[in-house]
Amino acid sequence: MTLKRFLSWAVRSVATLRTSLRPVAECRSFASERGADMDLSNMRKTYRADNECFVEDQLVSLDPIKQFADWFDQATKCPDIGEANAMCIATCTKEGMPSARMVLLKGFSQEGFRFFTNYESRKGVELENNPLACLLFYWEPLNKQVRIEGTVERIPYQSSCEYFRSRPKSSQIGAVVSRQSTVIPDRQFLRQKNAELQEQYKDTDVPMPDYWGGYIVKPHTIEFWQGQTNRLHDRIVFLRPKEGDTLGDMQHQGEAGWVYQRLSP
Repeated sequence: MTLKRFLSWAVRSVATLRTSLRPVAECRSFASERGADMDLSNMRKTYRADNECFVEDQLVSLDPIKQFADWFDQATKCPDIGEANAMCIATCTKEGMPSARMVLLKGFSQEGFRFFTNYESRKGVELENNPLACLLFYWEPLNKQVRIEGTVERIPYQSSCEYFRSRPKSSQIGAVVSRQSTVIPDRQFLRQKNAELQEQYKDTDVPMPDYWGGYIVKPHTIEFWQGQTNRLHDRIVFLRPKEGDTLGDMQHQGEAGWVYQRLSP
């Protein structure tokens, strides 16, 4: 890159940064005047123009798993996305109280989407009692998100063991140290337990705790969303029809047993 091109790029970058920070500055100013009562009505972003919309003939496949693979590949190659496999997983108690948190996707296939966690954590307990979940991937620089709903099952013990052994040793020890979602006195409690286990396992393998392992979300709904500046966002949803269901008036036959339709934003 020549010096002239670099300076031109730098000027554009600074201008873009100033524009993106203006609503934040306005909010901070408002917050300083009104305490925690913040008006965020001016915080909005330009997405895509109408001529950049996401229409059905742009689907790379009528199999949503393959379509997800294409969008996921775009996300992994985008330099502005730090963790393309970061996803929000929402679970729910039997009484209907929801909870959500960020975890990392560790694999996907035609069978479903895999992640690992503590079985005794809040999400683990909720999944034990109500084995349904919703996953959400939001790739902001691409103006794309994918929402996945489905049933959840534990993966085989051996598969969890294989993944556990592939983790860095510090992460293995961390899984043993943390009885996730339980109350602890302070951070020093974790430091001390971590130091003890580092010493205990410095020359030996770390055994996978029986309260830790993997889950697979088996999808019945996968929605692909792309943002539009005029808020007429694109939403194409794939569904697994139940046995005996017939194709709806505005539904289309997909591949691998899926059907798809467009939703109003």
